[in-house]
Amino acid sequence: MRWALIKAAAAGTTMVALAFLIPLGLMVQQTARERAFTAAERQAAALGPALAITTEQDAIDRAVASTDAGAQGRMAVHLPVPAGAVGAGGAGAGEAGAGGAAGEGPGGPTIGEGRATAADVATAGGQGRAFTVAVPGGYALLQPVAVDTGRTAVVEVFVAESDLTRGVSTAWLVLSAVALGLVAVSVLVADRMGGRIVASARRLAAAARSLGAGNLAVRLPVEGKQVDGSPEELREAAHAFNTMADRVVQLLAAERELAADLSHRMRTPLTVLRLNAASLGHGDAADATRHAVAQLEREVDQIIRSARRAPEDAPAVAVGCDAAEVIRERVGFWSALAEDEGRRWQLAGAERPAPVPVQRGDLAAAVDALLGNVFRHTAVGTAFSVDVLATDGSVIVLVGDAGPGYSDPAAALRRGEGHGGEGSTGLGLDIVRKLAESTGGDLALGRSAVLGGAETTLRLRTRPEEAPPVRIGRRRTRGALFPK
Repeated sequence: MRWALIKAAAAGTTMVALAFLIPLGLMVQQTARERAFTAAERQAAALGPALAITTEQDAIDRAVASTDAGAQGRMAVHLPVPAGAVGAGGAGAGEAGAGGAAGEGPGGPTIGEGRATAADVATAGGQGRAFTVAVPGGYALLQPVAVDTGRTAVVEVFVAESDLTRGVSTAWLVLSAVALGLVAVSVLVADRMGGRIVASARRLAAAARSLGAGNLAVRLPVEGKQVDGSPEELREAAHAFNTMADRVVQLLAAERELAADLSHRMRTPLTVLRLNAASLGHGDAADATRHAVAQLEREVDQIIRSARRAPEDAPAVAVGCDAAEVIRERVGFWSALAEDEGRRWQLAGAERPAPVPVQRGDLAAAVDALLGNVFRHTAVGTAFSVDVLATDGSVIVLVGDAGPGYSDPAAALRRGEGHGGEGSTGLGLDIVRKLAESTGGDLALGRSAVLGGAETTLRLRTRPEEAPPVRIGRRRTRGALFPK
């Protein structure tokens, strides 16, 4: 934007300067030409009184020498034939040459160095009017002067070519400097104005990025020295941004309150479940039920506390856990239900530590979502497997089953579009996907090469740099994993 304003200002000022300065320069050139011819006319008119008094050659010679043009050898006087020798000199009138003291003028001698032809001199004397003719090196002004009745002298003043352009080059240089100065000033002003506009736009962009990064307290100044000179449109944009940020804060606060209220409503049915679970007696199924109810109560309490806490007040939490340990724990939890339903299962690769940059609770929730989908979407007795593969740059978790597989993997990954039957919200895979993307990883759905059903691949990145691609595959056969 700044360069665009500078270019526009330079182009506009240049066109305006040329529109005014070119005609002005041409006018200066024409003025210099007219000034040179006007000076020549004055020089010629200066001899009028002398010629009116006498036509003697010595007197006229002294009069010519007294003028500036005569002193520079640029003036000549073509005298008429003397009064007593009109008839005698008529024969030589047409033989006068183009210069020299001995030359003949309009019937008489020429004083000074003449440059015009005899025909031009005779024309000026015969017509009685002044005109200019081109001669080598410039122009000659021929001015007729009546000396008495019937006789006319012609004064010739030479105007050199350099006199016609004297001062024109200097004028063009001055005008060019003025034009460049105008362009420079306009560029400077446009740069200052563009700097203010760009600064306001950059502040708006920086505030938008900060708000997008989670800084809900960012606001833009709309008054004061910081925004002086900014366009009214950008001030309105800043005011609209502040209004939007305030609205976002209000919406987030309302959303947190709604989440807290909805979570609080779950306490009553959870209390009933806890009392019922306490009356189940002893056994693996009863213990698993009570453990699940206790965990559900903890999760609900955590949701309520997180929802009522403002984002800026949230305490710093150490991020990171051992994925292998979390997966062993969650698979062990689901194994009790698998044994009740007659499901064969296999856990591989979770013997060695596999640190990942996510919170333990978030990873546990993701693993529960993946295993819960197996139990919800496959028939009782369907086998499943969980594999953990740790590489230099990521930890990969594969959950496969022997069920029907995904009919539409793309639809299953879209938030809220999964069809899991009663009690399903379609958010399980979306939660897992967000966890993977928070580390720079991804979630992929496909078909298990071992079990033949669905296979979900969760990749959690452990370092920011791009890791080399890893080919995932099992070297076991179906019979080796699940012997019949």
